[in-house]
Amino acid sequence: MSDLSVQLYSVRDAFAADPADTLRRLAAIGFTQVEPYGVVENAEALRAGLPANGLTAPTAHARLLGADQAAVFAAAAELGIGLVIDPLVKPEQWQNSGDIAATAEALNAAAKLAAEHGVRVGYHNHWWELTSRIGGRSAFEVLADQLDPAVALEVDTYWATAGGEDAPALLRRLGDRVRAIHVKDGGLATDATGQVPAGQGRVPVAEVLAAAPAALRVIEFDAYDGDLFEAIAASHAFLTGAGR
Repeated sequence: MSDLSVQLYSVRDAFAADPADTLRRLAAIGFTQVEPYGVVENAEALRAGLPANGLTAPTAHARLLGADQAAVFAAAAELGIGLVIDPLVKPEQWQNSGDIAATAEALNAAAKLAAEHGVRVGYHNHWWELTSRIGGRSAFEVLADQLDPAVALEVDTYWATAGGEDAPALLRRLGDRVRAIHVKDGGLATDATGQVPAGQGRVPVAEVLAAAPAALRVIEFDAYDGDLFEAIAASHAFLTGAGR
């Protein structure tokens, strides 16, 4: 599936120890795309490892707000990464409309710099953007309303569900702003315990996929009590069988 990827953060310990072997093992599962983290820090390993294993990285996570954005975007452009996603803004920054507006302004400014490198900017949610309500709406959707259309969204459907949101309904409301989704499953604990392969937990994965048919599906585990590569392979099998 050309619309299936895997977040390298899932196997961060293995990747840190042996990036080449980690990429090889993911390619052996059947992936042709990965979502790196730490674009600048891991640029050397990705530069060699991606093409050696027939992999591309259409998206990546990298801290943007308060970081050296020019360095991030230059590395992303070199690696062929088209969308660089800021992975989180801390919970305390989602409690009032002024702070949310400041985040939107910062992401919009980052998007202008990214465009100079031929790259786009995105934002990835956790649960706290959904539990925080501003005027009866989630802080995440308040943010989305203030983002430049050039800024994409990557909806983590596990965290959205853990935050009390109906993830398929959220995806339908956000529409084509959602360029990627994190697909993961489990018992919805916000400490990431109890995560399981897609289709084995409480996230309505089939409905999530149907609600965002054009979005890149990115398998992710924050933690797993077992062999992560086996869990990722199980999610890959579920998505390639139950996906589009």
